[in-house]
Amino acid sequence: MGTLDCGAHRSRARRGAALAAALALLAAAAPQPALAHAIVLDSTPAAGSVVPGPDVALEVRFNCRIDGERSQLSLLSEDGRDREIERSQVVAKGTLSSRATGLAPGAYRLRWQVLAVDGHITRGDIAFRVAGP
Repeated sequence: MGTLDCGAHRSRARRGAALAAALALLAAAAPQPALAHAIVLDSTPAAGSVVPGPDVALEVRFNCRIDGERSQLSLLSEDGRDREIERSQVVAKGTLSSRATGLAPGAYRLRWQVLAVDGHITRGDIAFRVAGP
């Protein structure tokens, strides 16, 4: 039986290690699925804005698609009470919309909670004011 000399064995081991390193590098560089949370791109009313009332369109646009059944908008008045608004709905893949009517002048917070299609829930609020007469 023939035997391998030590140099041939080391050469094979180096080639195997180099191949494993190259495969690991390729796997790390391969495109991975994006796991982005829903981030607000813009809103109506805009954060910090003053809008005319008493009826206000509410809309929040996100950077990704959202699940309309598990996403919602709510409105808080400056005294912290919930205001009744229309049921929120997805009007585009990443836009949640609603409407508030009969708002008195003052400060409000548009609260949003969305489930992005990546399975992550995010939430936040957007402060705005309704102008007085």
